[in-house]
Amino acid sequence: MVFPIVGGTQSTDYEISNSLRFNSADSAYLHITPNASNRDLFTISLWAKRSSLNTGARQVLFGVGNPGTSSQVGFEIRFDDSVGDGKLRITDYVAASSDNLVLKTNAVFKDPSAWYHIVFAYDSAQGTDSNRAKVYVNGTQITSFATATYPSQNQDSAVGSNTKHLIGNLDGDGYDYNGYLTEVNYVDGAAKSPTDFGKFDANGVWIPKKYTGTYGTNGFFLEFKQTGTSANSSGIGADTSGNDNHLTPVNFAALDVTEDTCTNNFATLNSVDHRVEDATLSEGNCKLVGANGNDGASTSTIGVTSGKWYAEFKFLNDHKSRVGIIDQTGHDTNGNNVNDGVHYDFTGGYIYATLNGSGNDTGDNSTSGGYDVTDGSTNDILGVALDADNEKVLFTLNGTTLGQEGDGFTNLQRTGTGETYFFHVRDGSGSGDDEPQIVCNFGNPPPDFSISSGNNDGEYGNFEYAPPSGFYALCTKRLAEFG
Repeated sequence: MVFPIVGGTQSTDYEISNSLRFNSADSAYLHITPNASNRDLFTISLWAKRSSLNTGARQVLFGVGNPGTSSQVGFEIRFDDSVGDGKLRITDYVAASSDNLVLKTNAVFKDPSAWYHIVFAYDSAQGTDSNRAKVYVNGTQITSFATATYPSQNQDSAVGSNTKHLIGNLDGDGYDYNGYLTEVNYVDGAAKSPTDFGKFDANGVWIPKKYTGTYGTNGFFLEFKQTGTSANSSGIGADTSGNDNHLTPVNFAALDVTEDTCTNNFATLNSVDHRVEDATLSEGNCKLVGANGNDGASTSTIGVTSGKWYAEFKFLNDHKSRVGIIDQTGHDTNGNNVNDGVHYDFTGGYIYATLNGSGNDTGDNSTSGGYDVTDGSTNDILGVALDADNEKVLFTLNGTTLGQEGDGFTNLQRTGTGETYFFHVRDGSGSGDDEPQIVCNFGNPPPDFSISSGNNDGEYGNFEYAPPSGFYALCTKRLAEFG
């Protein structure tokens, strides 16, 4: 089964402004303990964009209690990364019994560039067992399961019990989520259809729509905004359904609230890039830390053939970190071309070496040069402005242009046309505390980027320095306008 990538290139009359970024290292989650209510009839709807994959632990999106603890009830919607397969799994457990519900998909969900809309509807009064628990992804019901155990008729779920309900992990055991969530709807007392929360557009792409139904006594709606705690507020854990069922956020930073949503999908680093195994990605795939003394690298999840694009890269230490642009030709996913120890052929690409690195570290066949910032220091921010229309790159250091030509731009010197370009980060070799640490900002800065001024591209993004005139954040809204 193929699920179309969604994220803002389509038209929609319902725009989502915020998502919440979950970083497993922070043990970040939200929680509420409701009064007991409809345990046999409810719906959960949410949008998720994954970050780190195959972490060796299951990643819980919506949890109740702990299904692995016999002394309490438990429920989870999770990505099953404990076995590395990236399948979606829903489990329900009631104390003193075995799992009364297990649905594990055959489909896998391992695209870090895609937003997935997940709906789970539970109605145990139904006479047919498969009608008692239904799973939908991007508007399509999943009917093919690797494991399928349906609840008995009128079986109570852990959802709706007087037990801690959590977004982003399980009570006690963690199993923290890595990625982004938005539009979390919990409807108490009704089994809803995905069409209550989304629709197919004219191009057959599943897009969100505003839910207008009731929520029941314990239901809530999370929009993940930043301030306030009342029903009509914009607090991170605020329930804006009107029920005042506010969740308590734990271990989130202000910059974990981001503009990256299913109606405006921002670039991140690609966690399935073939060279990323020699680095660790975190903070929603916006931070790269070198590992194992090897050269780790990753590219942006979005590549472009046209338009003008801007991104920022902050260096948390000074050990041979590199940022720049690489073309599709150079992005050797088979690892056959090995230049300077990295599985990329930099032909026509442009690598910017900084902070103790080599200024011309672009591979055997490159005609592009590089810069070496000999006076750079920790926490410097390098800006990269890509003019894909004219195949040029502009670099800035803390907002000041570093150019070799009169206009500050440097040619990529491609011989062909229509090339696809990606933003690219690469660490140098090192060990221990010297491992390079690069924090990327495509307009969706993570906490370690520490925005102090705040600029945008005229409408979208959040940057430390203003993008050059006519350059934009790498997000799907801008791609639709200028890409």
